[in-house]
Amino acid sequence: MLVAIGAGMAVLTGVGAGVGIGMATSKAVDAIARQPEAESKISKALLLGCALAEATAIYGFVIALLIILFLK
Repeated sequence: MLVAIGAGMAVLTGVGAGVGIGMATSKAVDAIARQPEAESKISKALLLGCALAEATAIYGFVIALLIILFLK
């Protein structure tokens, strides 16, 4: 029972990553709308930030799998 709770809590990192990516995308779109000539710089920073946020979600998923597989 506790293994399932721990795995569920580890998977919740995906929620934070989704919110973070959504906020970053909205701010990037606002910035591009205000300064279209800076689109390439904004896009590069957006992609880097999204990759880092997605990496935390993947780490949480891997931890959840490890909890389920090795703590049963």
